[in-house]
Amino acid sequence: MSKVAFLFPGQGSQFIGMGKELYERESVSKRIFDEADEALETKLSSLIFEGDAEELTLTYNAQPALLTTSIAILEKFKEAGITPDFTAGHSLGEYSALVAAGAISFKDAVYAVRKRGEFMNEAVPAGEGAMAAILGMDAEALQQVTDKVTEEGNLVQLANLNCPGQIVISGTAKGVELASEQAKENGAKRAIPLEVSGPFHSELMKPAAEKLAEVLDACELKDTNVPVISNVSADVMTEKEDIKAKLIEQLYSPVRFEETINKLIDEGLTVFIEIGPGKVLSGLVKKVNRRLKTIAVSDPETIELALQTLKEEYGNAE
Repeated sequence: MSKVAFLFPGQGSQFIGMGKELYERESVSKRIFDEADEALETKLSSLIFEGDAEELTLTYNAQPALLTTSIAILEKFKEAGITPDFTAGHSLGEYSALVAAGAISFKDAVYAVRKRGEFMNEAVPAGEGAMAAILGMDAEALQQVTDKVTEEGNLVQLANLNCPGQIVISGTAKGVELASEQAKENGAKRAIPLEVSGPFHSELMKPAAEKLAEVLDACELKDTNVPVISNVSADVMTEKEDIKAKLIEQLYSPVRFEETINKLIDEGLTVFIEIGPGKVLSGLVKKVNRRLKTIAVSDPETIELALQTLKEEYGNAE
């Protein structure tokens, strides 16, 4: 029998209307959107289904919106009796992975990520931080570039190690600009500035991490039911104390997604189900190892297809 990993996307995958069909057709999914509205004391569901795209993209809206949509989809897998062998997420997606693994309730998680988004937004004044995707350069060479620029007084560091040849850097606006230029001079194919509201996964997020620690203190964290691969270590985390420490550290540390997928391969995982809007993570998985089976699920049709595939090919559905 194949081993299945559930993967959960992070910011950037959101779009107006995501999850709406599920809300209208599936009572288990509707309950999740209603719970989010209640926990946040706002009509998050209305923003997701028919709101303004620019408003949804604001980090403190995008984070709870993506978590809610992902968990609304997850509920259909739970209803079908499918339990993953491992879970993992990309940045914000790690919270969805922890909900799926039973480490935190959805209600606590949606509140925590709303606050996380607010703290990240407040940590660095608009325009002072930046992020850029560097294509066609390996991590070691790029690390030398960012270390040099930082030593010269403009902080920049590796933020997302996504897949071979795709690494995101983050830091001060000047640091990212200089590192992008030097990366291209040292062989990078392209440097693409990202449309983000702050320098996420950089040292500049440490003030946000301190505030997040207080929020997580108020959440009830538990040991996981299934192993979760941490963004920070690209290794297994199952104990609640370790989970809390890793979630705090994650805000200012690189997301080691390529290493996460390689760790899951080492653990014998062969099927990767991306639960949430978009297909970003499925694409990254294929770039790490094109032979892996990926299934992206985001609406009733793709959920049914995934359940059927699991049942027919892998015997995972009850």
